[in-house]
Amino acid sequence: MLVLHGGVDDASVDALFEAGCDDATVGEVDDVGYVDFVREAASLEDALRSAIEQVESVPGLTVTRMEPDDLFTPPA
Repeated sequence: MLVLHGGVDDASVDALFEAGCDDATVGEVDDVGYVDFVREAASLEDALRSAIEQVESVPGLTVTRMEPDDLFTPPA
């Protein structure tokens, strides 16, 4: 899960989808946005790099940190 600086609004959610984050769930807790991905990639680094690049391509969205996800499955 990627934690964002600040919240997200409907326009941000639409922009994330247009940026290629159609494999993500977007939410907000206590005015802090997050984007949780279900992404297949050759490596964790590749998945994170592409997710962060797509999120930060949306004007006004900045990733502040990554939080672990109990459902992470390393590639076989």
